[in-house]
Amino acid sequence: MLGMAVEKICDFIERAREFDVKVEVVEPSPGSNASDGDFREVLEDYPDDPVLEELTEFLAGLNVEEKTNLVALAWLGRGDYSKDEWEDALAEARRNQHKSTANYLLGMPLISDYLEEGLSQFGHSCVD
Repeated sequence: MLGMAVEKICDFIERAREFDVKVEVVEPSPGSNASDGDFREVLEDYPDDPVLEELTEFLAGLNVEEKTNLVALAWLGRGDYSKDEWEDALAEARRNQHKSTANYLLGMPLISDYLEEGLSQFGHSCVD
């Protein structure tokens, strides 16, 4: 019914959690050794962030149907649709194919939580 492997969704959720914790850059050019700064810059949201690059590449590797399912699942988890309206959510996601699914999904605050909630409505979990 999901149209996408649960393992793939969980992989995305795990990576997205790393992205969700990013904060605004406090010091753009710290110039110090990361070990001296308690690795704080790891949590800062730099434009060349490797986590963002991984997520973008992950999404680019999905086919159109998988991207559609991921968007619909996020909407389900966010409460825009109920499980009973799953087919409607998929139809709407197909109609509104975004030029960049990556920008759309990664611009959604709490994307990992929404996807996890959507999965739980289908009786799936990423916790094993």
